[in-house]
Amino acid sequence: MTTAAIATPNALRQDASLIGLIGLAHLVSHFSQLLLAPLFPWIKDAFDVSYAQLGLLLTVFFVVSCSVQALSGFWVDRYGPRPILFVGLSLIAVAAFGYSVSTNYAMLMLFSVLAGAGNGVFHPADFTLINRKVSAQRLGHAYSAHGITGSLGWAVAPALLVPLTLAYNWRVALACAGLLVVVVLAVLWVNRHQLVLLPAAAVSQPEPDLSAQRPVTEANTFGFLRIPAVWACFTFFFIFAIALSLVQVFAPQAARQLHGVPLALVAICITSFMVASAGGMVLGGFLVKDPLTAEKVVGSGFVVAAGVALVLGMATLPAVAVPVLFALMGFSSGIVGPSRDLLVKRATPVLATGRVYGVVYSGLDIGQAISPLLFGVLMDQGAYRTVFIGLALVFGLLVLSTLSVQRARRTPTALATP
Repeated sequence: MTTAAIATPNALRQDASLIGLIGLAHLVSHFSQLLLAPLFPWIKDAFDVSYAQLGLLLTVFFVVSCSVQALSGFWVDRYGPRPILFVGLSLIAVAAFGYSVSTNYAMLMLFSVLAGAGNGVFHPADFTLINRKVSAQRLGHAYSAHGITGSLGWAVAPALLVPLTLAYNWRVALACAGLLVVVVLAVLWVNRHQLVLLPAAAVSQPEPDLSAQRPVTEANTFGFLRIPAVWACFTFFFIFAIALSLVQVFAPQAARQLHGVPLALVAICITSFMVASAGGMVLGGFLVKDPLTAEKVVGSGFVVAAGVALVLGMATLPAVAVPVLFALMGFSSGIVGPSRDLLVKRATPVLATGRVYGVVYSGLDIGQAISPLLFGVLMDQGAYRTVFIGLALVFGLLVLSTLSVQRARRTPTALATP
C-alpha cells in the first residue's frame, strides 16, 4: 500500500474539517451584509430617518468592505489568514452589539464602518486557506461549500432577526446576532490549529497556468497587478455583483408588478432563488473535477440565466410560475460558483493568493454598491420590463467576461520588477 493511500482517510478528515470552519466564517460574512436591511422598518421609526438614509448605511458598508478587502489581501500574504480572519469576526461582533445599543443615526453609521471593515477580510483569508491547504481533488467541493455557506448566511439573517424583533424588539435581535458571531469566533478559536498556514507550507495543488510568470516576492509586491487575468476576474465579479444585487433587491418587486404576483409569493421568489442557487453550487462542485471545463460551465450557466430573465421580462406568466423561474435562474447561476472560483485560482500566483483575491473580490462590493443606483431609477419610472431586460444583458456580459478571463489567463505577463 502506498503512502498516499494510507494518508487518504486522514487527508479527507482534515479537508472536511477545514472546509467546515472556513464555511462557518463565510456564513458570518454574508450574515453581516443583511444585519440591518431586514430591520429597516423598525429602525426607520426608531430614528425617524428616511429609506435613503438607511440605504446610505449599506453603501458605506460596501465601500469600506471594498477598501478593506483589497488591503486585507496584502495582510493575509504577510501575516497569514488566521489572525486576519479573527480580526474580521471580532469587528462584526462589535458592530452587531454596537447597532443594538445605538441611540442616533451617527452611531449606526460608525458601526456600519466597523461591520464593513470586518466583512472585507473573508475572501482573501478563505480562499488562501482553501487553495493552499485543501487537497486538489476536493477543490471543487471546497468552492461549492464556500458558496453554499455564503447563501445560507443571507438566508439566516432575516430568518433570525425578524422573528426576534417581532417577539422582543430590534435591539434584542441585533444583540443575538452579535452572540451568534461570538459563538462562531469561539469555534474557530478552539480549532485555530487547523487555520495555520506556515510560510513553508507545501501547496497541495498544481501551480496555476502562469508558466511564463515569475513568482511574486516581497521585492515584487505589486507585480500581480500586471497579470491581465487579475483585472479580467475583477471585472467579472463587478458585473456578477450587479446581477446579484438586482435579483435580491428589485427583480421580485418588478415581477410583482408585471405578473400580479401576491406579496407572499414575492418573498418566496428570492427564497427560491437562493435555495436553488445553493443546490446549483452542490452540483457545480462535481463539475469542476476537470479544470478544463470551468469556462464552459460558467458560460452555459449564465446563458440559461439570461434566457430565464428575458422570459420573466417579456412573457405573460401566471403568478405561480414566477417563483419557479426564479428558482431556475438561481440554479443556473449557482452552478457556476465553484467553476468561477477555480478560474480565479488558476489565474493566481501561489505566493500572492491573498493579494489577488483581495483585489478580485473587491469587485463584488463595488458592484453591490452601485447596482441600486443604476436600476433604482428604472423602478421609480415603472420600467419593470426594462429591469429584466437589463438583468438579461448583465448575465450576457458575464458570458463575455468569462471568455475574457479565459483569454487573459493564457496571456503571459512577466512579474519582474521593472
